[in-house]
Amino acid sequence: MPRKRLSVATVLLRGLLGFLGTQLAVVIGLVAVNQWRKRVRPRRADFPRTPPKTVPVGASEFTVYTYGEDLYRDMLEAIRGARHRIMFESFIVKGDATGRRFKRALIEAADRGVEVYFLYDSFANLVVPRKFFRFPPGIHVLAYPLLRPGILLLDIRKSGRAHRKILTVDGEVGFVGGYNVGSVYATQWRDTHLRLAGPAVWELENAFRDFWNMLCGEDQPRIADTGTPEWSPAIRAHRNVPELLIYPIRGMYLEAIDRAREHIYITQAYFIPDKEILHALIDAARRGVDVRILMPETSNHVVADWISRGFYGELLRGGVKLCLYQNAMVHAKTATIDGRWSTIGTANVDRLSLTGNYEINIEVFDPDLAAHLERVFAKDSTNARRLTPQEWAGRPLVAKLCESLLMPLRPLL
Repeated sequence: MPRKRLSVATVLLRGLLGFLGTQLAVVIGLVAVNQWRKRVRPRRADFPRTPPKTVPVGASEFTVYTYGEDLYRDMLEAIRGARHRIMFESFIVKGDATGRRFKRALIEAADRGVEVYFLYDSFANLVVPRKFFRFPPGIHVLAYPLLRPGILLLDIRKSGRAHRKILTVDGEVGFVGGYNVGSVYATQWRDTHLRLAGPAVWELENAFRDFWNMLCGEDQPRIADTGTPEWSPAIRAHRNVPELLIYPIRGMYLEAIDRAREHIYITQAYFIPDKEILHALIDAARRGVDVRILMPETSNHVVADWISRGFYGELLRGGVKLCLYQNAMVHAKTATIDGRWSTIGTANVDRLSLTGNYEINIEVFDPDLAAHLERVFAKDSTNARRLTPQEWAGRPLVAKLCESLLMPLRPLL
């Protein structure tokens, strides 16, 4: 019998399925190897860290934290001292000993008459028992839904996760940054968080208020809008709001990078830049700016690591210095430029954060804060190794093939 000729569509379909199958095999292999490495080479908890430092910025005070235990101590102290209102939002709240301490502190605050609002992301906490998020009636709890109506119709306004981490107390003190709440983050992750005291706290309160009021139903109280008595040109809170297709954090980074003349120090957990940010960094390096990016050599998301590796060659050829953090997860989302400009927040330099999730970053124009963040970067660099162009060019062929296979996944992350 004569063989049936395959149509072009059939050949293309089989080729696509074969490519997707190969991609899936690579992902499964990477995850399996990563799990094995975690068992035989657990992360250290003795990475270098910088003590909390308080810097005045205008009429406010900013304190920078680089170690979870220090941060959680001061967050819990603020909650326990609350007199009027607490607004607390976190992407992840583990149901472990640390999470239970925060839960007890919130309940105790409500018991003494404090108005308590708590917001968390349902998807990020799928592994946490549901009963952990059951609070007494006096506490207003809102879970960002697993799926919002409209997402199945591909409405991008309903996409994204509630990736922010905010705590405000009485409008007098507030916290924002990369730290989620959990015991593993207290000692085993290197992250950066910011404490605000003074008029700048309004920036965080307003961000929480707007998000809460957008999401709350008829069974939840709305939070009254107050406006602010003070405008500070040195401090700006940038919020990504997918519901309104507003993504200012990406623009903030691009504008700051374009202004750089001396140095750019960026610390990121997952570095998967889009074309514009990638080219802006390379352009800065080529005009003589000292551009350094510090990121974990091995993060908690191995697939993100390998997708990020696909950018290393172009960055190194463009003169960007890559510093790979060793034996611990660095989860910070910070940058400082020319000793003048800094940002600390919740957004990673990847698609999910810059054009997907609800995020918040504080932008600060202050030389003292920038100087401190430069010292933090220098301290972190003592636990990082520089990746050279020669080393990268000599990596195994199988690694190059895996990177190429994973390149099409960049838009997903």
